[in-house]
Amino acid sequence: MKEETVSPRRRFLKLAGGVAAAAVLVGSLPRRAWAALPHLTQANNATAKALHYVEDNTKAPAPHKPGQDCTACVHYQGKPGQAYGGCAIFPGFDVNAKGWCAGFQAKS
Repeated sequence: MKEETVSPRRRFLKLAGGVAAAAVLVGSLPRRAWAALPHLTQANNATAKALHYVEDNTKAPAPHKPGQDCTACVHYQGKPGQAYGGCAIFPGFDVNAKGWCAGFQAKS
């Protein structure tokens, strides 16, 4: 039997084609379908408890001021109109857009 050897260039082109096809397939999936995060609560995160996170900013303790909620914070990463979004302070969790925590910093 004759053993075929595949050239390094041909092997690279096959690999590159497979990677490109996989990237197109993953890119076509809805973003939230593969990136859904659990909602943040004081019960499931010690940092949330330490920063007095609440899902309703009207129930927030001092030093909260009216008009301060997650959508007005520089750390909030959700899109306008979304009920929940990401937060730089709480990676791995989605925070309530109407929530508040002591880490609040107003957007400029």
